[in-house]
Amino acid sequence: QVQLVESGGGLVQPGGSLTLSCVASGDKFRFYDVNWYRQGPGKQRELVARIFSGSITDYADSVKARFTISRDDAQNTVYLRMDNLKPEDTAVYYCNAYPSINPASAEYWGQGTQVTVSS
Repeated sequence: QVQLVESGGGLVQPGGSLTLSCVASGDKFRFYDVNWYRQGPGKQRELVARIFSGSITDYADSVKARFTISRDDAQNTVYLRMDNLKPEDTAVYYCNAYPSINPASAEYWGQGTQVTVSS
């Protein structure tokens, strides 16, 4: 069983930056692929960025060159650095993780952290 706890959200002005953290319980987090999703007001949940157990990364087109996902397996933590934030980035951001070798065997979600981009 893995528990995920997100933090780092808040209110930021357009053009500003935030770094979100996703801290996981358990001792095998390095074998998990991790995603950041977001759900804006009145919108469907969308995949923002992902990092695989070998640290390969992938991003949605809407955040490429602005967001950076990284992981520190010694700290069981995945980060989402968000730069040049726009009002349309306003959403609840969720961390999601699953075992990289057998993705269908388990899936975990955090409770979410609110990011609001507004002047």
